[in-house]
Amino acid sequence: MDNRKKILIFEDDVSILEIVTIILEDAGYHIAISETSHDIIEKVAELTPDLILMDNWIPDIGGKEATKLLKQHPLFQHIPVIYVTANSDIASLAADAGADDYLAKPFDLEDLENIVAKYLE
Repeated sequence: MDNRKKILIFEDDVSILEIVTIILEDAGYHIAISETSHDIIEKVAELTPDLILMDNWIPDIGGKEATKLLKQHPLFQHIPVIYVTANSDIASLAADAGADDYLAKPFDLEDLENIVAKYLE
């Protein structure tokens, strides 16, 4: 049985997805990805992730609305959501969305590993 912690990444930038996936898989996590956000509840129900990395500019409903949907859902509101975006006002965006934390793009890979570890270890 796979006891690795699961991270679901909502991101539509393939190059960022590739790097983040490699880094986090090397760190021992199981990674799942989604390039759209309209079906966030279905994706989370199917995968039951331990952590979500959310891009603000994800297609369809966007990271903010997707995070709000998740945080309003009684079964999934406990899952930590880390907002990952290049906006200058990322702190207020993350707060508005109800995210647990945020990481500004471009980010240092060590910062990525540290923020994930903070919620999963």
